[in-house]
Amino acid sequence: MTKTFQKKLKNFTLPFIALLMMPTLLLAQEFNCSITVNDRQISASSYDYISELPDLLSNYINRHRWTNDNYQTHERIVCNIQILLTAVDSNFNFTSEVVFTIRRPVYDTNQQSLTLVLSDNNWRFNYNRGKSLIHDDLQFDDMTSFIDFYVYIMLGFDYDSFSELGGTPYFSRAQSVFDLGQNSGVAGWGRSIGAQRNRYGLITDIMNPGFQDLRSAFYRYHRLGLDQFTLDPEIARNHILNSLETIQDAKRVTTGNYLFDIFFSTKYTEIVAMLLGAEAETRLEAYNILRDVDPAHTSEYEKLQN
Repeated sequence: MTKTFQKKLKNFTLPFIALLMMPTLLLAQEFNCSITVNDRQISASSYDYISELPDLLSNYINRHRWTNDNYQTHERIVCNIQILLTAVDSNFNFTSEVVFTIRRPVYDTNQQSLTLVLSDNNWRFNYNRGKSLIHDDLQFDDMTSFIDFYVYIMLGFDYDSFSELGGTPYFSRAQSVFDLGQNSGVAGWGRSIGAQRNRYGLITDIMNPGFQDLRSAFYRYHRLGLDQFTLDPEIARNHILNSLETIQDAKRVTTGNYLFDIFFSTKYTEIVAMLLGAEAETRLEAYNILRDVDPAHTSEYEKLQN
C-alpha cells in the first residue's frame, strides 16, 4: 500500500485492486493532465510554434514530482486545462483565459466525480520559439509560476476531498507562489481590495481560517457522502445534508462568496442526483438550504420538490 493510498484514503474498484497486486507496477507522478490550446484569435504564421505549447505544459505538469507521496499510475489526478489565447504583441507576450478541471474516483464505482472547476481570465506570459520550462519554487516565471500556483491549488482541493484539511500544505505552497508573483509586479498577481474572483481572492479565502468549516464540509461531502453512497445511500445522504448545513452556517458568518460559488457551480447537478431518491422530508430540507446558499441554481434544485 503506497503512502498516497494511506494518506488520502483513496478507494478503488476491482480493476484498480488488481493493479495494486502487481509488484512490478512503476510509480508515477501525481497528475494525468491533458491540455488544449485555442489560438484562433491570434492565428498568424509567426506564431505557428504555439502548437508546441500543449505538450510543453503537459510534460511540465505530468513529469514533475509535486509531493512526497508515491502515486501508482491509476492514482494520478485526472485534470484538463483549456487555454484560450486572446492576444499577443510583437514581443511574444500572450494574453489568455484558462479553465482548470480535475476529477476524482468515486468508491465502488467506475465513475469519477468532478472535483473542481476554476477559471482565470488574466494569464499573461512571454513565450517565444524554443522556450524550455524549469521548475523553481524560489524564482518567479510568468509561465511556470502560473502553472505552479494552480497545480498546488488543484492538489489542495484533491487532498481536502480525501482527508479533513489535508490540502493545507499545498495551499500554503500556492500562497508562496502567489507572493513571488505579487512581488514581480506582473499583471494578474496584484493584491486586490476585497475577495475578488482572481488569484488573490482565491488564495486569500482559502487561507482564511474563517473558511475552514467549508473545507471540512468539502471533505465530509466527498468521503462520507459521495464515497459511501453505493454502500448505504441513506447514510450517505444524511452526511451530504449535514455538509450542506455546515456550508450554510459557514456562509452566514463569512463575507466572501467565491469559494462557495466554486463548490456549487461544480457540484450542483451531482448534489441533486444523489438526493433525488431521498425521503420527501430530506429533499425538502435540502432544497431549502440549497435555495438559500446557491440561488443561482434554484431551477435545478426545484427537482427535489417533485
